[in-house]
Amino acid sequence: MRQSEKEAFNRRNFITSMAMGSLALMGSRPISSLRNIIKKSGSFKRIDLLVYLDSNGQERPVTTLAAWAIKRKQILEGMQKAMGPLPNLSDLPPLDMEIIERLKEDNYTRLTINFTVAENERLPAYLYVPIRKGRRNRFPAMLALHPTGAPGKGIVDGQTESPNRAYAKELAERGYVVIAPDYPGFGDLKEYDFKTDRYQSGTMKSIFDNMRCVDLLAAREDVDSDRIGVIGHSLGGHGALFSGAFDTRLKVIISSCGWTLMDYYNAGEEVTKKFGGALGPWAQERYMPLLRDKYDLDVNRIPFDFDEVIAALAPRPFFSNSPVNDSNFNVKGVRKGMAEVTEVYDFLGVKDKLEVRYPNCEHDFPPGVRFEAYRFIDKILKTSSEKKK
Repeated sequence: MRQSEKEAFNRRNFITSMAMGSLALMGSRPISSLRNIIKKSGSFKRIDLLVYLDSNGQERPVTTLAAWAIKRKQILEGMQKAMGPLPNLSDLPPLDMEIIERLKEDNYTRLTINFTVAENERLPAYLYVPIRKGRRNRFPAMLALHPTGAPGKGIVDGQTESPNRAYAKELAERGYVVIAPDYPGFGDLKEYDFKTDRYQSGTMKSIFDNMRCVDLLAAREDVDSDRIGVIGHSLGGHGALFSGAFDTRLKVIISSCGWTLMDYYNAGEEVTKKFGGALGPWAQERYMPLLRDKYDLDVNRIPFDFDEVIAALAPRPFFSNSPVNDSNFNVKGVRKGMAEVTEVYDFLGVKDKLEVRYPNCEHDFPPGVRFEAYRFIDKILKTSSEKKK
């Protein structure tokens, strides 16, 4: 086998192993920090996505898949420095799902459930199960993460005056088993106490909860565990990114209005003043308070950025809805970040698995782009026979 053929073969094997959901690159505990080595004048030096740090803290180009694996670990480590460590994923208690209510619709049944994510931690969610209509094959499945709002999971069920947020319900109608959990502080978790929990951020609590949602989906006899994805808007949009980075069982990631590079984040003068800085909203108790407590809301010290998070999704398919008039997630930062991420996907030979749309609207998930995202999901998760239905 010639060297070029061998490299192509190794690249395909790497992509296949990632697509099968291997957690080998993730680990259940934070790895030792290398990013501290590049501190300079109290700040973190940003390095290119295709540059990693060796054991001596020296910058090295990513030219092999092994080097990319090191870089990916360093990205996840940086995220955990800002979010707190991902809890140990071994020796978790049984899921013990309880069904509270059943609501039968024409094409699916919506179950109101709660289940165990950890000792003394139960998670409320909606679980949508398509009506089989004679089929025996297992269904593809989606994790649907809601945006900010008091109704929590009710938003993605279409229970509010925002029809463009009902993607859990719409995906169930398209033949997906869907789970839609509440984010801590919303929905049935509105009384969640961040001060007494075991997490260093609401963000990490939600990542862990979302991974347990994937556990629940993968354990179901009617779900194909190799065909699970995640979708979210706004709060759910960056939740989809974070969860996808840590859980490679998620085979396709859809983020709507969920990100821009941190340098470009600006929710407006009033909000900036209220929270003490442009990045202040991210440092709320229910998100990542370490951004303030440890990093002083200084973008040059925060040890991760969104282009890195998206790069960590590679080689899995990623679709971003990024409106040109989004007042929170500035489209200029999205364009710059996507240009950098594209280099990673190109390096891995999967540039065609990266999609972004820039609709002419504000902070929204308009029907045209939303249904294009659904078709993107279908292309990845549905079999040829399922696509015909």
